[in-house]
Amino acid sequence: MLKGIDPLLGPELLAALRAMGHGDEIAIVDANFPAAGLARRLVREGGIDAVRMTAAVAGVMPLDAFGPAAAFRMTVVDAPQSEPAIVAEFAAALARAGYAGPIEAVERFAFYEQARQAFVVVATGERRLYGNLILRKGVIEA
Repeated sequence: MLKGIDPLLGPELLAALRAMGHGDEIAIVDANFPAAGLARRLVREGGIDAVRMTAAVAGVMPLDAFGPAAAFRMTVVDAPQSEPAIVAEFAAALARAGYAGPIEAVERFAFYEQARQAFVVVATGERRLYGNLILRKGVIEA
């Protein structure tokens, strides 16, 4: 146990977060996401929902401030303009961690490709549809 570190962040995930560099991405995905087939590095956290995992990760990882967005979600198939309710929960969790930027919508197959390139994919037990988020790591300024 470590002081100030959310206990959801186990050794494997903490090591991945620490190893990530500026611009690397982490995908936090729901239970339906094809994580095992896409991930270069896979961490399974099936007992937790994606919003709670997002809060834990965003609590220790700086988000990129050099581009228009550092958070990305999957668009709804056949309704790309709609926004699932879980997106507001992701936004609230990110805001509590200090992120004021947008959550950019990414077409489903483009999202899969972006997740394929992610440094690590965290497969959660999230059961709500479209409970997928990619976060781009930023820097801590001296």
